[in-house]
Amino acid sequence: MNKPVTSLDTADIKTVLKLLPHRYPFLMIDKVVDIRGQESGVGIKNVTANEPQFQGHFPDNPIFPGVLMIEGMAQTGGVLCMLAMGSSKPQQVFFMTIDKAKFRHPVVPGDTVEYHMKLRAHRRNMWWYQGEAKVCGQVVAEAEVGAMIADQ
Repeated sequence: MNKPVTSLDTADIKTVLKLLPHRYPFLMIDKVVDIRGQESGVGIKNVTANEPQFQGHFPDNPIFPGVLMIEGMAQTGGVLCMLAMGSSKPQQVFFMTIDKAKFRHPVVPGDTVEYHMKLRAHRRNMWWYQGEAKVCGQVVAEAEVGAMIADQ
């Protein structure tokens, strides 16, 4: 076990890959910044035109799928949980709930999405977060997500 992260730390891509089982093309965050233990943090996703989802969503008008923004929120929350637990090995992260999802503005290649996550509740191996996805300070999506972490 590593020492749990408490505040103002950054998880770079190497750390994210150590903590989450997700890999390309389903890794939806590049790093997590402004970490305050399990309480909050901001996931960063640089949206690029060469990502596979844009081959079909939509070739002439590429829009980053809203469901992938929800996944990015969940992955950001997963990193916060894993760091707070002090875990040094990847765990399975399972969605339990997605509530109050709203999509407010399209995200396109060239945008940087910030997933602002705040802890709502924590019980044993389950966490619930409120998330807002922002581009240039504008909310583009929001949701409440819940997940359970289990050994692989």
